[in-house]
Amino acid sequence: MTDTNGTAVTEFILLGFSYLGSYQSALFWGVLFVYLVTLLGNSLIITLTLLDPALSTPMYFFLRHLSMTEILYTTSIVPRLLTDLLFSHPAMSPASCFTQMYFFMLFGIAECCLLTAMAYDRYAAICHPLHYAMLMRWQVCVGMVGACYLMGIITSTTNSIFIFSLSYHGTNIIPHFFCDNLPVLRLASGDRLWGEYSNFAGTVLFIVTPFALILFSYVRILITILGVASAQGRQKVFSTCSSHLLVVTLFFGTGTIAYMRPGANYTQDMDLIVSLIYTVVTPMLNPFIYTLRNKEVMGALRRKVTKHL
Repeated sequence: MTDTNGTAVTEFILLGFSYLGSYQSALFWGVLFVYLVTLLGNSLIITLTLLDPALSTPMYFFLRHLSMTEILYTTSIVPRLLTDLLFSHPAMSPASCFTQMYFFMLFGIAECCLLTAMAYDRYAAICHPLHYAMLMRWQVCVGMVGACYLMGIITSTTNSIFIFSLSYHGTNIIPHFFCDNLPVLRLASGDRLWGEYSNFAGTVLFIVTPFALILFSYVRILITILGVASAQGRQKVFSTCSSHLLVVTLFFGTGTIAYMRPGANYTQDMDLIVSLIYTVVTPMLNPFIYTLRNKEVMGALRRKVTKHL
């Protein structure tokens, strides 16, 4: 990567929230608080699903990996953001930028796939209860989780290598608080067509396609729910899906706004706010959604607290 004079570009400059001036310190404490709650909440879910025998089902196996992915996903962004907010040193080497982009895409894609796997699990449990044990046997669950991570590794590797193999001339200023693929790609000089095609293909493959599969699963689930005779039965079935559906709405909703809105609607402030929501705020909300709205998780939490007290 070289500038207009042919000299090597040794760093990228992340503008981030520098326009806030002295208010960056307030944002620092807010982001730090949210990050600590994210770590605590997701670690609690991982611990509960590992220790409580009542949560040793495919649904909570996927939830455990989702929580682990949430921790790694937000950790690839937040520590660097906190450092920049506190010390106002937004420079990042190309190697660091590549590493951050790689892990952000890896765990983001893995989360999309895990949410899809969880939707299939609910579909199998509600629409095919007699065959559920066979459809979601242990080997199948492990294979689905492994496939989620494998797709993240393959896609993040190819996309990151391609983006950083492009030629970069002129400005090295990234109007963002982390090395996301689109802001970095916009700095590339020359033909960026294949990069834009790759980004569009990735968006369709890992946002549109998983969301369509999840939507299809819930349409089938809804049809099955409407066929349940009692209102109590419908409520019980819906309660097992509501937490997952809310998480899907938050994750894919912010992702769609960030990566699929028209270019004419692109503004730097909006991009920063939306990115802050899906990288910092959403991972914090998921543990609350799965604990406060899930009787089995709340029961496991009460049993552990009662046992230790």
